[in-house]
Amino acid sequence: MTTNHDFKFDKRRAGILLHITSLPGAPGNGDLGRQAYYFIDFLKECGLSVWQTLPICPPHKSTDLSPYQCQSAHAGNPLLISLGGLFDKGWLSNTEKLEFSQQQNTIQYRYDCLKKAYAGFSERAEEDDRKSYKKFVLEQAYWLEDYALFRALKDKHEKEIAWWDWELKYRVHAQALEQVQTDETLKNAFEQYRFEQFVFFSQWKKLKDYAHQNGVSLFGDMPIYVAEDSVDVWAKGENFLLDETTGRAKFVAGVPPEFFAPNTGQCWGNPIYNWKNLQADGFKWWIERFRTLHQLFDLVRLSHFCGFQECYAIPNTDPLFIKKGHWMKGLPGEALFNTLQKEQENWDSPLLLVAETVGMKSKTEVLKLRDEFKFPGIRILQLGFDSGPLNYTNSDNPHLPHNIGAHHVAYTGTHDNNTTLGWFQALEPDLQQKVCEYLHANPNDMPWSLIEKAFETTASLVVIPMQDILAGDARQRMNIPGTSKGNWRWRFNWRDVSSQSKEQLKEFVERYGR
Repeated sequence: MTTNHDFKFDKRRAGILLHITSLPGAPGNGDLGRQAYYFIDFLKECGLSVWQTLPICPPHKSTDLSPYQCQSAHAGNPLLISLGGLFDKGWLSNTEKLEFSQQQNTIQYRYDCLKKAYAGFSERAEEDDRKSYKKFVLEQAYWLEDYALFRALKDKHEKEIAWWDWELKYRVHAQALEQVQTDETLKNAFEQYRFEQFVFFSQWKKLKDYAHQNGVSLFGDMPIYVAEDSVDVWAKGENFLLDETTGRAKFVAGVPPEFFAPNTGQCWGNPIYNWKNLQADGFKWWIERFRTLHQLFDLVRLSHFCGFQECYAIPNTDPLFIKKGHWMKGLPGEALFNTLQKEQENWDSPLLLVAETVGMKSKTEVLKLRDEFKFPGIRILQLGFDSGPLNYTNSDNPHLPHNIGAHHVAYTGTHDNNTTLGWFQALEPDLQQKVCEYLHANPNDMPWSLIEKAFETTASLVVIPMQDILAGDARQRMNIPGTSKGNWRWRFNWRDVSSQSKEQLKEFVERYGR
């Protein structure tokens, strides 16, 4: 796989947060095709050196599309594969090109094209590509075999049916493995899904190499938990706290009432880890997960970093009653990261990890763990004004710009926040005035006055959501936490990127030494 360049927090940098699906041009969602390369060119032109995405694993429901509920902790989302790249390879021909007209048909359209591409690969692939495929299958076997089988069984039972509702002989991983040898349909689907991952990782390697050639680092996002309906839980159930009778999760993760859902809290539905078993095994599952991330990214955000120290476990018998949950404390985060550090000594370059502790009250033990391993933290400027007193002079709110330290990544907002313009427009008039006074700005200066303040902070890395670069309002936000409809679908158009915004970014990069 591609070699990482050694990203360090040794100088001031700036970048943009934009998920792959938000790129323009391709059918249904953005992908790893030409527009992704144009975006890297755009970053370089503006003097920006980091591209942050959301998780790139395959969502487990086509109706949800959340990249934080995925079928695998390792696999790439096949819907991100560039169909144009398949035509360039000759595995798809113009006569095989399918037509589509409606959004709801594009997912099936893409999968149909991938099936035709595998047939084309089988018939017409050059010898070098066949060798690369065999090498990929061998190198990625530690996760690829189980994933391909899981997806093949999903097809057999219809994709939206959870694994615990499959036929009994397929629910147990060891028994299901035996079926591949005798079921020709299952075997063909298994090969299809291995091929799709080969294509995804090949296209990603090419894009990553192009980014590095242009001085751009790729910043990924790792959800701490995996979906219950995932290959990780189905094939490696011993790593999770599951009910011995049903095989389902005994507890699911979430948070009590806090910032994003102050009245209700959140129930995410992800199974809780069996940390005792994971530690006894030398954290093999976790090390493999980080190894895959290292192939894809230069630095990675550890979402909900708190979960390595303690977790809020909600009984799966009544997941909607969040107050029944309890904190499991004393998780072996220190032992895990010590093990990871030793493993990384054998890697070609380190994978820089960034600890996300936003959204709940930071606890001493969690911050101690973060600081022990020198993981950069995260600050979100919107929260500096939302969650503190109106008198900022003596405020210790860590998200206020003047409180942000160098060893942090600073954002105006993230995928879970409103856009900066939408956020500002929703503030009460007196708070709008206080924000403007602090920024020495007028209301009409939003969102650029907050963007400039982010650039001005001492944070080593500043990341601005693309929606803020486009001055998008609340209609342009990516996700509304606690809701399951209408999220993860935002896309931009190049015609909305003004020459003025490019010049403004260039000016900020130069003025603030990024």
